[in-house]
Amino acid sequence: MSKRKHMGTTKTTMGTVGKIFILHGWTYTHKPWNFLVQALREAGFKAELLPIPGLTAETDHTWTMDDYVAWLDKHVAKEKKVILIGHSNGGRIALALAARYPEKIQQLILIDSAGLAEKRLSIKIKRSLFSTAAHIGKKITKSENMRRLLYTLARAQDYRQASPHMRETMKNLLAVDLTPELHNITAPTLILWGANDTVTPVADAHILHDSITGSTLSIIPGAKHSPHITHPEIIKQKILTTLKYL
Repeated sequence: MSKRKHMGTTKTTMGTVGKIFILHGWTYTHKPWNFLVQALREAGFKAELLPIPGLTAETDHTWTMDDYVAWLDKHVAKEKKVILIGHSNGGRIALALAARYPEKIQQLILIDSAGLAEKRLSIKIKRSLFSTAAHIGKKITKSENMRRLLYTLARAQDYRQASPHMRETMKNLLAVDLTPELHNITAPTLILWGANDTVTPVADAHILHDSITGSTLSIIPGAKHSPHITHPEIIKQKILTTLKYL
């Protein structure tokens, strides 16, 4: 399903397209993105996958949303035109930069992006458990298997695997709601979303679409939170198509 709002589609030459930066989600490997980087380069684009501090790049301190925005801003500073592709937590960082420095962004592409306040009670409970799961787990049992089960029930697998610094970083990021800043985004924005995403619900995709002027929303049937892994060809083709019309 595809839905388009008042976005101009004036075709330009490849030379006018800025450098593409890809921001992965909360993961400790960048391998699933290699196919897209290769496809973009083969199509003639300059593309770079950014290692994110605390995930695919080492860090020894706790990060805030402002820290990540400053980090990304430093990477794009030398470029006249920038295209950001962000998945999940990477989408959160891309959204924040695009909202706070809209003049720097030529195109924004979001894939099942995080960054919005979650209204569902189940997710509120989950986020609360991020802060308490480790403490409770140690209190109720000394069994690693039982603690692992507790984390799984809380759906806090990412939290369990994170270092102490990144656990605090996760709390910092989850506390940020970018909804009030979305109206600042002026770049053409493509929103790609798995129809069956249970991590960042499709409702979030519609909020982004309604809040970002000129955005295009495309829901991918059968996909969940990581369509770049389960539906790579669809993601590739939708991104390559939108890059032809900047």
